[in-house]
Amino acid sequence: MSLSRLRAEWAPNVTRDLLAGTVVALALIPEAIAFSIIAGVDPKLGLYASFCIAVVTAIAGGRPAMISAATGATAVVMVSLVKEHGVPYLFAATVLTGVIQLLASALRLGDLMRFVSRSVITGFVNALAILIFMAQLPELVGHGPAVYAMVAAGLGIIYLLPRLTTAVPSPLVAIILLTGFAMATGMPFHTVGDMGALPSELPHFALPVVPPTLETLRIILPYALTLAMVGLLESLMTAAIIDEMTDTASDKNRECAGQGLANITSGLFGGMAGCAMIGQSVINVSSGGRGRLSCLWAGLFLLFLIVVLGPWVKQIPMPALVAVMVMVSINTFQWRSLRSLVTHPRSSSVVMLATVAVVLATHDLAKGVLVGVILSGLFFAQKVSRFFGVDSTLQEAEGVRTYRVTGQIFFATAEAFHNAFDFREAPRRVVIDVRDAHFWDLTGVNALDRVVLKFRHHGVPVEIVGMNAASRSLVERLGRHDKPGAALAGGGH
Repeated sequence: MSLSRLRAEWAPNVTRDLLAGTVVALALIPEAIAFSIIAGVDPKLGLYASFCIAVVTAIAGGRPAMISAATGATAVVMVSLVKEHGVPYLFAATVLTGVIQLLASALRLGDLMRFVSRSVITGFVNALAILIFMAQLPELVGHGPAVYAMVAAGLGIIYLLPRLTTAVPSPLVAIILLTGFAMATGMPFHTVGDMGALPSELPHFALPVVPPTLETLRIILPYALTLAMVGLLESLMTAAIIDEMTDTASDKNRECAGQGLANITSGLFGGMAGCAMIGQSVINVSSGGRGRLSCLWAGLFLLFLIVVLGPWVKQIPMPALVAVMVMVSINTFQWRSLRSLVTHPRSSSVVMLATVAVVLATHDLAKGVLVGVILSGLFFAQKVSRFFGVDSTLQEAEGVRTYRVTGQIFFATAEAFHNAFDFREAPRRVVIDVRDAHFWDLTGVNALDRVVLKFRHHGVPVEIVGMNAASRSLVERLGRHDKPGAALAGGGH
């Protein structure tokens, strides 16, 4: 790798990357503590995890400027494991999660992102923006007008300061000014220190203290598989979003490997599993972060903040961080998608809205994306099936009936393909012309078998012409009408 490319990937603008990483580190602290509380573990597990994961993915990940740390999406998966078996099993599950993600990278599962439609990604982003905003409500509702005034002041600084200068990220200025105001006035705002105790020591290496038995594997494997799937799904979706925001490409399979190495490191240094964070990634990019340095500095400065500057960090008022997160939710939401509801195809709008609805109802991003992908597949199959047809002509002199098939033959069109043939007619010979058709799956091949064998059952010879090489290979492998002794099941009924 050339020096210029290395610089472009790591630090296209050192100052902006360092300042953006500083904002991210400050915003990570309360979130990491909150996610630890969700998982039912000591806050230091989330903080150590955020440090380890941010640093490792900065080096080994496939998407520069994307922040990874402890997240709510993975925290909710761990609750029952911690409650029923304890923290050591959580560490073991975290390491196994990383191993599974490394395997996913080796199998190039990152390439599957190509099959996630734009409507699903938009729904994912909008749902996440709404969840980020909803997560701020406990710090807003019922805390008095002073809190609302602080948040409003923070948003004012965040959105108005860039009109004067962009030398320093406005979220960082908002946090510093509002913290200074809270300390100077002594007003009783909820602070970072109220979220939980900050650790005062560095994380250290330790193997998970669990029995190396098949029973241990039976306990942790289901959790590790879920964590790996949720983590990769959220990370790859976030990478796609940051790709679009920065107009640059990322290596999805390298990102799978980076997430795996990060989770292995986290589990071995007393942390929990995590993945990419769209909220923090948006903060980073919005603050000017573009290189790997911003992610690396976010992790390193996070550790410095909690271990060295803990007494000062504890005094940061939560309304200041709430203002930053509200900005994130506003910037993350795809406002153009609301106008697109009436201009885009109805199927695309349904997929987007269904993804949002499922995520908001379950608070599970993976379920929302899964529903969106399934709906996208069904709508696509429906569209493709509309371009299928069968025409026929009869050469009366020769007694030959020719059926010309056009379109795609697969599970959605297989029954229509079968029903297009007239088995009551008794021509001397049937020709099935498939030069403008393609067979895609077992269901399509099975339909062809049924047609050919049914004609033969009635004593009519069949000739198939024009089949392309890919279809022929599939039919030869899966079909049975051309095999010795092939007969119609059920006696032709």
